[in-house]
Amino acid sequence: MLAPSAQGAEALVVSLQSIPDRIKKQNPDLASARYRIAEAMGRLNQSGLRSNPELGIDVSHNPSFREHALSVGIARKFPVTNRLALEKAVSLTSLRAAEAEVRDVERRLVAESKQLLIKVLALRKQKELIKKQEAVAKQLADYIAEAAQKGEGSILDAGQAKLEAAQFSNQLRQLNAKSASLSGQLKPLLGMSTTEPLVVSGNLPEITPPARSVNPNRRPDLQAAKLNAKAATVAAELERAKSRDDIEVSVSVGMERTEDAPEGYDTEATVGIGIRIPLPLWNKNEGAIQEADARKARKTKEVSALAHNIRHEASTAHAEMTEWGKLSREISAHLLPLAHKQAELAVKAYREGQGDLQATLHTREQLLTLAEARLNALRDFHLAKARYEAALAR
Repeated sequence: MLAPSAQGAEALVVSLQSIPDRIKKQNPDLASARYRIAEAMGRLNQSGLRSNPELGIDVSHNPSFREHALSVGIARKFPVTNRLALEKAVSLTSLRAAEAEVRDVERRLVAESKQLLIKVLALRKQKELIKKQEAVAKQLADYIAEAAQKGEGSILDAGQAKLEAAQFSNQLRQLNAKSASLSGQLKPLLGMSTTEPLVVSGNLPEITPPARSVNPNRRPDLQAAKLNAKAATVAAELERAKSRDDIEVSVSVGMERTEDAPEGYDTEATVGIGIRIPLPLWNKNEGAIQEADARKARKTKEVSALAHNIRHEASTAHAEMTEWGKLSREISAHLLPLAHKQAELAVKAYREGQGDLQATLHTREQLLTLAEARLNALRDFHLAKARYEAALAR
């Protein structure tokens, strides 16, 4: 989605919901990864083909060129095993694995982009929070300054209050720098140029933990691993089939002119059929078979290891979500209301001359700290949720 920016150029508007579609259409890494499928398709089209026939021509003659012979033959090799069918099966499985690998590249890019966008949204909310606190601090500083001018307050307190308010501006500049850094990391993932403006829309949703699951079967990298293991199994069968070389069958026709003194010259035509059968005396492809068996075992173990890691990844992310949700609810339900009440009482007491400035500023600092803690809990919950969804390919 495009929208006019402050500079007049069209800006890309992204949200958590639009990220997957944008990645699929515009990410350059995903576009390059798709060529893996084209490469695998080329290997599939090339595999399982019979060898080309061979044309042979033999010419011979004696030194006087009076007698000569000409023979033309065609030879072709035929496999004695199902080698060609196995080659085709390996290539077809590898093609499906390449398709799954490309889906996994997309999954990881979407997960990375979502996490960056979540951080940008959290920073935006944090800046809004600091701006509100800055406005409250300025109001307090102005009140103390007016009281000091009337002789009803301390000049030192007025200076301290102004310094406290000025610190919020410094925090905002730091957050702006972090936001620029995150946007700089997000833009190349979305296929944007360096000069193209980026606008982030939406807000972080409220905490709603998804149902717990550790089923790894939707993960495309696990699907690719299973397909690669299957291809390795067929490849081991293929190496065994290669232990017996192809036989060669040839058909030839020839003409021979010989001198039959004193009768003259005779011309004879010949037709021949030949067969060549390789003898497996030394090369039985044993080393390649051993290598293929080891690769098959390794690929099978990799499937089990990856499924194990996915389950732990999903379980850990879900446990994180649960804890961040508990923390956010505790802050919202108990700590923040208490901090708001204490801050209001501290300001009231100070204005009535029953409290000091340090206590008032301390309560404001506590309120900001708790508000930031709740925001951080919300941010970390959604980061964990993004990891959870990515772990299960949701």
